[in-house]
Amino acid sequence: MPAYPPADALTAHLASAVRKPEMARYTPIVGRDDLRGALATALSQAYGGRVAPAQVAITAGCNQAFCLALMALAGSGDEAILAGPSYFNYQMWLEMLGVSPVYLPFRPERGGVPDPADARERITPRTRAIVLVTPNNPTGAIYPPETIDGFHRLAREAGVALVLDETYRDFLPGSGPPHGLFAEPRWDETLVHLYSFSKVYSLTGYRVGALVAGRGLLAEVAKAADCVAICAPAIAQEAALYGLNHLADFRADKRRLVLERVAQFRAVFERRDLSYELICAGAFFAYVRHPFAGTPAVDVAHRLIRDENVLCLPGSAFGPDQEDYLRFALANIDGDAMTALGERLVASQG
Repeated sequence: MPAYPPADALTAHLASAVRKPEMARYTPIVGRDDLRGALATALSQAYGGRVAPAQVAITAGCNQAFCLALMALAGSGDEAILAGPSYFNYQMWLEMLGVSPVYLPFRPERGGVPDPADARERITPRTRAIVLVTPNNPTGAIYPPETIDGFHRLAREAGVALVLDETYRDFLPGSGPPHGLFAEPRWDETLVHLYSFSKVYSLTGYRVGALVAGRGLLAEVAKAADCVAICAPAIAQEAALYGLNHLADFRADKRRLVLERVAQFRAVFERRDLSYELICAGAFFAYVRHPFAGTPAVDVAHRLIRDENVLCLPGSAFGPDQEDYLRFALANIDGDAMTALGERLVASQG
């Protein structure tokens, strides 16, 4: 999560807004109309497509958006395809629902970008969704538009949903849209888009995200939401709306900061004396192959924190066949710490 605080202007606005009686009340289950409209406009502009407010639901964080979407899409005995390695909360939620996660193989030779051909081979009559996260958590891999389009075409042909989590899209390099799916005719028959306001505005504790999909699916999502949190917190929705309307400069500044840190992290792995291999990096995360072949990733991670005071997560936390990898969270590490990281990784090689 971001280490930097929310914008001063945002906290000042909320300090005043919290006095309003409506901030202590329920909102509509799928969110305030003004926030749904503002996000629909922002998405339409950013992606060069057409998103209507009625296709937007505001949720208590992006985790809840995923949970509600999968409750509406799948049930016990069904399957969902995940690009391995995968965010572990998603695996846990699927298994709680009785939905079997089916992993796509990790493709380090593709920079961590999954291959739609691998998904085609794994679709069965029980498949209900293909789940992608880009920029990826845990790997940081950024999926190019043509890859996302390939998965969308496959999902449409198979009659399954493409659940696309773009929590970290505000930290992408480049100025073009991440994909063109919102410009597709009838995109809402296949695409389920997930988003979080938490990372870009540093609002993780407020719990506010979004689910963008067809009206039919949102009607089912609303039923589930009413039984869980009823609605996203009113004050969190106020924060998200203020961010969309007033914090373009804050978004741009934090994007520059994160991109700078990604570049600094990449530079660490240009050292010739470093045997760790950077596979991919983007937004808040990076995925690294460790040099200790045959050693479980959790043992390497334990050794790094014990001996070198370097905290990372073992790849095995994110799905099968990940023992050779480590996940680093890099967004809150400054330049001096990056230099120290390189020295400590070299020291860990023995």
